[in-house]
Amino acid sequence: MELRDILSRLYPLTGKSLENLIAIADELDVRRNTIIIKSGVIERYIYFVKNGIVRAFFNADGREVTFWIGEEGSVALSMESYINNRCGYKTIVTLEDCTLYRIDSKALNHLYETDIHIANWGRKLAEREILRAERCLMPLLFTTGAKRYAQLLKSNPGLLNRIHLEHLASYLGVTPVSLSRIRSTLRNSK
Repeated sequence: MELRDILSRLYPLTGKSLENLIAIADELDVRRNTIIIKSGVIERYIYFVKNGIVRAFFNADGREVTFWIGEEGSVALSMESYINNRCGYKTIVTLEDCTLYRIDSKALNHLYETDIHIANWGRKLAEREILRAERCLMPLLFTTGAKRYAQLLKSNPGLLNRIHLEHLASYLGVTPVSLSRIRSTLRNSK
């Protein structure tokens, strides 16, 4: 997915504003299993996934808990660093070889100060990330692992072939054994 399309999906930008935002971006090819956002540091970049897949996790009692999976068109950032310029709590790693667009936060903040259209784009970026986080959290609180898996099958079946089962289980808030049972039950009910 091209950067112009990703940026415009977040909030429509045209003309000089869009060109100024694109001008501060770099395109990177990143190998599988590369950490692009690291917990415990102030991150200075925001990433947009051109192609590939990434996952966000945090460590809890010595195990990685996956809470987000991002595909083409996704934004990967530390909200704590982006909003508060403080160390973040999550790590984001590539699950496939990826092509990413990268924007330096300082350059972006300068554009926020000089272009109201880009400032509005940045507000929409933050709003969408907050809503995305809420959409990830609510199903974990109010639905079963089986329902979350069924919803994922319905909304994004291709994702299941792109990530390891242990990451998928963690993302769904279940153990790998529970995920195997859920998958078996669904297969047998068809």
